[in-house]
Amino acid sequence: MDQGYVNARVRGMYASLLGPETLRGLILLPDLDAMIAELQKTSYREELETSCVRRSSVVCIEDALRRHLARTYSKILRMFDDQRESREARYVRIFLNRWDVLNLKTILRGKNIHSSPEEIREALVPAGTLDEATLIELLKQNDVREVIDLLATWGIDYARALTPHIDEWSQSRELLVMEHALDRYYFQYAYDAVQGRWPEAIALRNLVGTEIDVTNLKTVITFIRDGVDLEDGERFLLGGGEELPKAVLREMITDGNHQTAAERLEGTRFAFVRELIIEAQKSGRLSPVMKALDQYLICAGASLFRRDPLSITVVIGFLYLFLIEVTNLRIIARCRDAGLSDEELEAELIHV
Repeated sequence: MDQGYVNARVRGMYASLLGPETLRGLILLPDLDAMIAELQKTSYREELETSCVRRSSVVCIEDALRRHLARTYSKILRMFDDQRESREARYVRIFLNRWDVLNLKTILRGKNIHSSPEEIREALVPAGTLDEATLIELLKQNDVREVIDLLATWGIDYARALTPHIDEWSQSRELLVMEHALDRYYFQYAYDAVQGRWPEAIALRNLVGTEIDVTNLKTVITFIRDGVDLEDGERFLLGGGEELPKAVLREMITDGNHQTAAERLEGTRFAFVRELIIEAQKSGRLSPVMKALDQYLICAGASLFRRDPLSITVVIGFLYLFLIEVTNLRIIARCRDAGLSDEELEAELIHV
């Protein structure tokens, strides 16, 4: 399929995104039932009708949002069915494969703490290349080892990342070992896939590098809070970052103090989280820092939509823009369910 045709179809999907005024209208609604009724007038109607049969209120909305996200991403992936090995198809799979990693982490975490399959399933978003049927079969396994064994039996690539670390995990029971193995495998795949001198390859390579930076920075901030020393923490740092070399990250871990480590971000694109990191030193709460970093990454991806109109970056940018919409709808539903004021809710939203 011609890339220009794909881009035209995706731009048509862009027109169906909910604008700022629509989001503002949802914020002003009195309750979740009114929000559901309003969303049923949009492209979310089909998923809401299915989800609200078995669920109610915020649970219904969140389930519908997950289903709609997965359906939309699958629709875009199918646009590349006749050119699966093309450069453009590989670029799209980079983004979608990140959902595979997130889903596998969720399953492994759930199995590690003996959550029920139903509880784990509620947190999954089958928007990657591992479809819902595959994820459900993984959920049926009894523990972490069985999940990995089934991946290996099916010949799924992620098993190659996890299998070498089973013994280490068995001894330490530190799931970070498995999660880091998945991240390292994914980022190596992503980085290899965006090599080249094409403009879109350069743009996506920068984005992958930014995500590596964000992942490393979140890891370092957590290690400082937990008192992890350099010898134990260094092996969990990823290579290939765009802005933060490993030398700086090692120094931050060695600092062992959020305030001192935050100063090392001066002059980088991540200086905007310095004050949040310093505040985390006082409060012990890392969630505002993590949220700010996640939002920065999502907005960086969304900015690709406005690049070359004939480039695959239009598709990648749309995937991020749609993720922002779904995230904002989740924020509205959760904040309304928690009884937050309109002003508090507005402050939580992601603005592009």
